[in-house]
Amino acid sequence: MKQGFDSEKYLKIQSEKIEERINMFDKLYLEFGGKIFDDYHASRVLPGFMPDAKIKLLEKLKDISEVIFCISASDIEKSKIRADYGISYELELIRLIENLQNLGISINSVVITLYEGQESVEHLKKLLKQRKVKTYIHNPTKGYPNDIELIVSENGYGKNPYIETTKKLVVITAPGPNSGKLGTCLSQLYHENKRGVKAGYAKFETFPVWNLNLMHPVNIAYEAATADLGDVNMIDSFHLEAYGENAVNYNRDLSTFPILKNILQKITGKEIYKSPTDMGVNMIKECIIDDNSVKEAAEMEIIRRYYSALCEYKQGLCSKEVVERIELMMNKLGLSINNRKVVSYALEKEKKEKRNVVAIELPNGKIITGKETELLSSASTMFINALKEITNIPDEVYLLSPTMLEAIFKTKQNTSYRTSYSLNIQEVLIALSICATTNPIIEKAISKIDDLRGCEAHSTCIMEQSELNVIKNLGINLTCEPTM
Repeated sequence: MKQGFDSEKYLKIQSEKIEERINMFDKLYLEFGGKIFDDYHASRVLPGFMPDAKIKLLEKLKDISEVIFCISASDIEKSKIRADYGISYELELIRLIENLQNLGISINSVVITLYEGQESVEHLKKLLKQRKVKTYIHNPTKGYPNDIELIVSENGYGKNPYIETTKKLVVITAPGPNSGKLGTCLSQLYHENKRGVKAGYAKFETFPVWNLNLMHPVNIAYEAATADLGDVNMIDSFHLEAYGENAVNYNRDLSTFPILKNILQKITGKEIYKSPTDMGVNMIKECIIDDNSVKEAAEMEIIRRYYSALCEYKQGLCSKEVVERIELMMNKLGLSINNRKVVSYALEKEKKEKRNVVAIELPNGKIITGKETELLSSASTMFINALKEITNIPDEVYLLSPTMLEAIFKTKQNTSYRTSYSLNIQEVLIALSICATTNPIIEKAISKIDDLRGCEAHSTCIMEQSELNVIKNLGINLTCEPTM
């Protein structure tokens, strides 16, 4: 797909925008929303966006910044899992800390929020102590959200310990949503202002993009991505009233803004922001260089989210309402599954072969399919056929000989209790890597694997998680029919 976003420009003007906001205060507490690493949603809807753009921003600002992480005690207690990585928030927190430290970015501390005596918190405190990371405990704030006098008092935010910071920019982030970032920012503002420090607050989130149209596919794609949370994009009525111009925000920010505005005014003694949009520092729109390409990419993402919701509903992982919300979004934009070319190719091939099929659209626009066989899964066959096509290897040439495949197949039969012994895509990758050391044709094919990154693919059944993980790591945008 044609590049639609200029990442280099983004890094430049986004860091300048943050520095501009820093200069309004003695110290800025910046709430960092979304993913710090691996923001693949952004890279899918904004072709050209670097998945680690936020990290690049932090690296540019690391001389003047430090990071505070927040994690909810209730999420620790429930062992809440990050669906995209399959690991707990606790482990994701440790991963983020270590990755940032390896990049030379200063970690101030971790705040465990909403603490009410949960015993499981002790394990995380030990892990952080081993890594010499300071830990602070925040209990639920008394009076929140309605009693402003109590919230902004010694019995409200004053009950929280003060976190000593030394840099002009303090980034508050978390391993997942609803981790207490905003409360931590406001608590710190209360303590800083008591100490005579003119501290400010701002919010950095990629989506929704405030100065794109409400119905722009990029903003609708964000709504589809958060359909399980019930987020809804809306015109910022506060911004419209204050400035007479439309700006896009979402329901949760709009509903909490009056409370936040009153708390900020109580802490600082003046009105800093007139709207939730005012609080943001989002410069995404200024870096879109091809709106048509971006729209097309975002529309594909919405359809992918629809298929993901269908499969999750089939597996009992989400409600029917989530599927219906995304269906409504598709209808608003005039989208259907037919906009995704690989779907019809996969379904037609399945009907003909009466086997599970995966279809993939290659960078040149050609669609290749792979069907399930006794020896190979449909994903494995698709992968081999795609590599042969992009490497111009004749169809009659075997990348893996039948003799080798049968040997691996028999070994699986003798060592596994599974009902299906066909080789999955990971096993095929390993076999190809081994053979590549002595076979230059296979070595050439392996060297082209990265060409599959960003390709669209569709499976006629829900794949096993192990294969889904490999395909995701290969960067292939896969959807599945909601059949088991």
